[in-house]
Amino acid sequence: MNNRELIPHLFRTEYRKIVSVLCKHFGADKIEIAEDIASDTFLTAAESWGQSQIPPNPIAWLYSVAKNKAKSYMQRDTLFENKISKEILKSSDTKSELDLSPENITDSQLQMMFAICHPSISTEAQIGLSLRILCGFGIDEIADAFLSNKETINKRLFRAKEKLREEKVKIEVPVASDINERLETVLTTIYLLFNEGYYSESQNSILRKDMCLEAMRLCYMLIENNDTNQPSVNALLSLMCFHASRFEARINEKGEPVLYQEQDVTLWDTELIRKGEYFLTNAAKGPTLSKYHVEAAIAYWHTHKADTKEKWENILQLYNALLQIEYSPIAALNRTYALSKANSKKEAIIEAENLQLTDNHYYYSLLGELYTGIDYSKAKDNYQKALALTKKSTEKQLIEGKMERLRDISNSSID
Repeated sequence: MNNRELIPHLFRTEYRKIVSVLCKHFGADKIEIAEDIASDTFLTAAESWGQSQIPPNPIAWLYSVAKNKAKSYMQRDTLFENKISKEILKSSDTKSELDLSPENITDSQLQMMFAICHPSISTEAQIGLSLRILCGFGIDEIADAFLSNKETINKRLFRAKEKLREEKVKIEVPVASDINERLETVLTTIYLLFNEGYYSESQNSILRKDMCLEAMRLCYMLIENNDTNQPSVNALLSLMCFHASRFEARINEKGEPVLYQEQDVTLWDTELIRKGEYFLTNAAKGPTLSKYHVEAAIAYWHTHKADTKEKWENILQLYNALLQIEYSPIAALNRTYALSKANSKKEAIIEAENLQLTDNHYYYSLLGELYTGIDYSKAKDNYQKALALTKKSTEKQLIEGKMERLRDISNSSID
């Protein structure tokens, strides 16, 4: 790997580690200073390595430079000298030397995760900070992921950091009595982070996949820690493994979305499916059934390509359970599709229309599919309503493809 490739690679893998350790060392109120030191470390690497050979151990070189820059900051910062250093000296657990050992790096990232996923910060900001600090994404990449611009993202992250300072959020894993409540917020952020990648409108397929893999990595960090290795965490990782296993099959060579029933099974990642099964088994060890358990089980059945009645009956029952745990209109809508496969389209149409989700394009798209083969006029009308409501280009492509198939069915029946 040459210099041009190595530094971006190390930035993605090591930036988050350096920032997390620095934040733990300085405190959450100095996130921007931690980011500056980490960024300056990579700038120094780019300048130094461009003029001479890459060092034998680039990671150790980066850590050494980061330590020196942290020392320089502490020496020249009058606030640190006059106010903070006295407090640090009082604590026998705190060392002035920056600890970049593997153990402290892992602990710092885990603690930083809980700090970033603090309830006082908006969901979008939690995801943005996670991408930036925990995943090492650049501002341009985050803007691309959110279909936004650098200025908006920078403002969002700045406000989130200000909130951390105002709330005096500590960088630590919560005590046992608070862990369940805080862990739920962390899992929600990871879940939404994965969805940002999995359902992203970004045409950058590498970025989309990286976001999903980073969400899975963060979840795995929770599993590696005894205090956070809980059934719901295993269930979420299982869910993400099952979804990620079909990542390559969801988009064709032209970048167009591929419907589930038309996906090439040979593109499914069997290793990820096996991992999903493993974590789902681990998730069954606890007494509580979370929404992640049920969604993982639904995703598990979707890794079975065979279009059998047994499969859809199981999925239908799982949706019934999911709606009892946490009702959502989209889950209710998805349930009606499973109902159409397990029982009949006519029964599903009645339940779907009772939902009256008239401001949702998925509602009309599903009705269009349910009416296909039953009433051509109603199917066409619903697809047109769906097309008018959707703003995403990928969704428009899917609906247009369904309308084209509807016309083909209609023409063949006339012939």
